Amino acid sequence: MKDYIVGLGEILFDCLPDGKKLGGAPANFAYHASQFGLNGIAVSAIGNDADGEKIKKILKEQGANSHLETVDFPTGTVQVTLSGNGIPQYDICLGVAYDNIPWTPAIEEIAKNARAVCFGSLAQRTAVTRSTVQKFLDTMPQLGTLKVFDINLRQNWYSKEVIEESLRRCNVLKINDEEIIMVCKLLDLGDIEGVDPQNELLQPVSFEDQVRDLIRIYDLQMVVLTCGAFGSYVVTLDDLSFQATPKVKVADTVGAGDSFTGSFVACVLNGKPIAVAHETAVKVSAFVCSQNGAMPQIPEELTK
Repeated sequence: MKDYIVGLGEILFDCLPDGKKLGGAPANFAYHASQFGLNGIAVSAIGNDADGEKIKKILKEQGANSHLETVDFPTGTVQVTLSGNGIPQYDICLGVAYDNIPWTPAIEEIAKNARAVCFGSLAQRTAVTRSTVQKFLDTMPQLGTLKVFDINLRQNWYSKEVIEESLRRCNVLKINDEEIIMVCKLLDLGDIEGVDPQNELLQPVSFEDQVRDLIRIYDLQMVVLTCGAFGSYVVTLDDLSFQATPKVKVADTVGAGDSFTGSFVACVLNGKPIAVAHETAVKVSAFVCSQNGAMPQIPEELTK
């Protein structure tokens, strides 16, 4: 079975005070897309080390399909420390395996047979992986595929050049309410007013012009804008879908955004209207927030 739904980019361990936890959006995205009957696969790189072996073991136990190149760099890690008042601080280590994902015949073959890919900005902070991401996008079939730029701005690991090159190659942008303000300033698209104090929702009047400018300038099919507890939007040139964020008892939010993206893409590829795909993605994300860990089994009433 081909028709791959690809999560492309970083795979790593978050090194927390109480131990290591698997991180990185690509595996989460691919896993959740696969729960809708699609052929999800995470594509990244690991080191020839114990952490790399542990990642393969965890993914196998979760039933998550992957293609991980082994390279001469350590498996990616994020060092998480807590300040005196318990606020986490992150050090995203540079010079790791996912910074050096090589362009190989195996990855080229996946690209040629991909129906969709989701990629971000973090893994493109170095020339090697950036080149592989760009070649992957250029090698994919150009008609009928989704190329999702889930921007995921992290610390200072992004640049205007990377964002613009990614926007030129994608056809769907996924972004959150903080990132849309930063990106519009970076690309000189004007200021966004932000949260409306009257109803605590980011109103379309606040961002609609800039988002549609992004769609026109970069020839996008749509922009998916998530605003945390204040809801989410899917914007096209001609339409706008809004979904409120359900209130749930939160276990943790790890992987919730990736589950949103994976389920939304899966529903669109399965022929669902954007509004239905959006509604399903919100419900799946809320369910993941109510569970521990990034890869819970999604209930059948949502995936069917």
